[in-house]
Amino acid sequence: MRYKAGLETRDRILEAARSLIADKGLEGTTIKAICDEAGVLPGSFYNLFASKEQAILTVVREAIDAVDPDPDHHGTDTLDELVTAYVRFVEDQPDLSRVYIRIGVYGAGSSPELTGRMIRHHQERVERFAAAMRRQSPEIPQALAQRRGETLVLALNGIALHRVIDPDFDVSSHARALLDDAVAVVTA
Repeated sequence: MRYKAGLETRDRILEAARSLIADKGLEGTTIKAICDEAGVLPGSFYNLFASKEQAILTVVREAIDAVDPDPDHHGTDTLDELVTAYVRFVEDQPDLSRVYIRIGVYGAGSSPELTGRMIRHHQERVERFAAAMRRQSPEIPQALAQRRGETLVLALNGIALHRVIDPDFDVSSHARALLDDAVAVVTA
């Protein structure tokens, strides 16, 4: 019973952190704000997390994992799967996608660990998009696939940012058009 209550408290804390980061950014996400939003005492927070940074890293890790169609990195994802996973992430997990974009746009502030994690994640995503392009069209030189992968990842992030700014923005159709353009360029 205690274990279940601990998991429920952890979930409430993470949900509160997710919501606060999405709405107020890292600066507005304090332990007090998290505890107030989650309806828990600071002692309960510290029983589960060593620091605010640990809770934030957990939320960022969730966002990074949620955008990945192949979390085990088998290396078989296609451009379509990568884009579809990103669209699903933005549409189905609005708070988490706002965290992802907010951290990406505004940076990780004074947290070198968070900054490093986001940079590594971005580089890995570009590599995954480039590898998917090369699987689809093996004749494309690696350097060109890298540049196109970078462009596609940045454009998808721009689409997600537009969704954060305008909740009615049609992510799916814009991402689909972006994918169609990318595939046309890859196969041309």
